[in-house]
Amino acid sequence: MLVGLPKEIKNNEYRVGLTPASVRELKAHGHRVLVEAGAGIGIGMNDAAYMKAGAEITASAAEVFATADMIVKVKEPQPAECKMLRPGQILFTYLHLAPDPEQAKLIQESGAIAIAYETVTDNFGRLPLLAPMSEVAGRMAIQVGAVSLQKAHGGLGVLLAGVPGVPPGRVVVLGGGVVGANAARIALGMGADVTIFDRSLPRLAQLDDLYGPHLKTAYSTAEAVEDAVFHADLVIGAVLVPGAAAPKLVTRAMLPHMRKGSVLVDVAIDQGGCFESSHATTHSDPTYIIDDVVHYCVANMPGAVPRTSTFALTQATIPYTLKLADQGWKAALTEDKHLRAGLNVAEGRIIHPAVADALGETLYPAEQAIQDG
Repeated sequence: MLVGLPKEIKNNEYRVGLTPASVRELKAHGHRVLVEAGAGIGIGMNDAAYMKAGAEITASAAEVFATADMIVKVKEPQPAECKMLRPGQILFTYLHLAPDPEQAKLIQESGAIAIAYETVTDNFGRLPLLAPMSEVAGRMAIQVGAVSLQKAHGGLGVLLAGVPGVPPGRVVVLGGGVVGANAARIALGMGADVTIFDRSLPRLAQLDDLYGPHLKTAYSTAEAVEDAVFHADLVIGAVLVPGAAAPKLVTRAMLPHMRKGSVLVDVAIDQGGCFESSHATTHSDPTYIIDDVVHYCVANMPGAVPRTSTFALTQATIPYTLKLADQGWKAALTEDKHLRAGLNVAEGRIIHPAVADALGETLYPAEQAIQDG
């Protein structure tokens, strides 16, 4: 199979879908890899490194899209990229279609086979291709939140760690999954006062066992969340419903009751955000203020640390990339139900239930799509 690697074009996105080590693995399986010139510059990998691994270099994304059997990316295809997709071509990347009907429509019109990292599952019900970036984003959430709390950035002027004689900052984490647990870990390490909310009592018990009395755990009810948010210095939105739009846990009406200069970091913004007042921002202009509350809603947070993020992501994705290249999408998805869960769009049809529900589209069964294809 000819696997194509274009350079990412989303604002301030420096990650890349394959490393030279990934290329070497694909070559060892007998596949060709076509790489757009400069694709790996953001992680410190030049074209020579890709050529040494066996890749062929081309000057344009257009040639990659026009000739590759499978496109491997990081972020969802931008409109210009969607228009270069073609019928039957495999697209393997993050998609986050539920809050993005425009992208979904363009991919449907392309006739491509779109497989999303974020809905691939495993035997334990986890999301193995989302987890690496969730770990990065969770850890970064506290880092960027701490900076946003500085007065020069519109924040309250609170040091999360506090100092002797002055209490630490209060951090509220909404969601006890991978993002939330990693956010809590970093916040605790900085010495903050941390409370984490979740609707799963077993998960709260796990977090309690892991961090002990240093971490406060709370069952998520509207009243409990509201009270905690009103008194917080930093709130991390870390909720996830796989494939679906994120629920709104902090309403617009709650903002005037929050501390002036407090900070909301919406890690769920890729799925539409879990704060009603959220809208996507970029690394070049990451924050905005509503009712004296700072909002940080960058839609590709791990892109700020592309080298760490790329290596974490590609070591998770390469086994699935190899499976798709070795077997083709129909055989690979027939054999592997967890990879099949990643199928979001196939030849114009919406396949994933949560995506179909969010977009108001007719759901087409994956098994039928594979048979038709």
